[in-house]
Amino acid sequence: MRALQWTGPEKVQINDIPVPDIGPTDLLIKVGAAGVCHSDLTLVNFPIQLREDPLTLGHEIAGTIEAIGSDVNGREIGERGVIFLFWTCGTCRECVSGNENVCLAAGRVAMPPTPGLVLDGGMAEYVRVPASTFVPIGDLDFLQAAPVADAALTAYHAIRGAREALRPGGTAVAIGIGGLGHVGLQILQAISGVRVIAVDQAQDKLDLARDCGAEVGILSGGDTAKQILDLTDGRGADAVFDFVGVDATAKLACETVAPNGAYRMVGLGGGAPELTAGPAGGPGWPWGATVRKSLGGTRSDLHACVALAQAGKIHLEVERFDLTDGPEALRRLDAGHIRGRAVLVP
Repeated sequence: MRALQWTGPEKVQINDIPVPDIGPTDLLIKVGAAGVCHSDLTLVNFPIQLREDPLTLGHEIAGTIEAIGSDVNGREIGERGVIFLFWTCGTCRECVSGNENVCLAAGRVAMPPTPGLVLDGGMAEYVRVPASTFVPIGDLDFLQAAPVADAALTAYHAIRGAREALRPGGTAVAIGIGGLGHVGLQILQAISGVRVIAVDQAQDKLDLARDCGAEVGILSGGDTAKQILDLTDGRGADAVFDFVGVDATAKLACETVAPNGAYRMVGLGGGAPELTAGPAGGPGWPWGATVRKSLGGTRSDLHACVALAQAGKIHLEVERFDLTDGPEALRRLDAGHIRGRAVLVP
């Protein structure tokens, strides 16, 4: 089969490799679509050779069951589904409590094994997956379903973790209207009654934000914090979702979150928010505000995202690429030229 593989720092290529064998608790999935994520870029651009063997990329996977392991019950050949991106132990206290994204087996790093980042993923014609990771999607289009596995899942988990701050009539800010941000806007519209302010450095991304339900769009600049404070009577936003995570966006979040508000770090840009234990006031960290570094989501979150997509509550803006054009999709994403989410089709 063909697979898009990372072979070393800044090196990706299409290789011909064997179709994977499956074990008794696995499924073989014929891939229908695989989303392209900034986490893929983080791996591709990593400056150190992490392993000797090539790694098949892709953790946003949708497809059809092609073969079923001997110990698997309840699944059928031809069933269509999306794959949960964390392949966890399933038995520790976090997993059985529904917090699979911080499985104890992953230690303090708390990032469970993930296809395309640690294990061979779905930017290929076939992929082996644990049967427990399969979530049925019915007739949902694969191009829509694949990005649900991370873009929607990650946004939903961050938003769900801030539900106490998301009351009807309030205001939320979404920073960065890319693959996660544009679907996060729609999730906010679907499950809360808040007004959404979108912030981005590109006008076309703000145009996308308007299409996704944002009431206000702000081009980021030197007065962005002031504009948000002016729009919220000087108090700040009840929730700020940073889908970028660089120093500038972290600073903006700290300057604009309201007292008792929620700041959720979603993007992995390495930004360092300025939080102090000093008295609150002015641009300082406000009383009662919470900050949470949010990773992926849970199986329950993924089921919820699939249901929202099936109900038409969220729609992923996608750019379709053939699998063989995967390197070009990664280059365009790195340059910021993807509207919504790039998706590869074998």
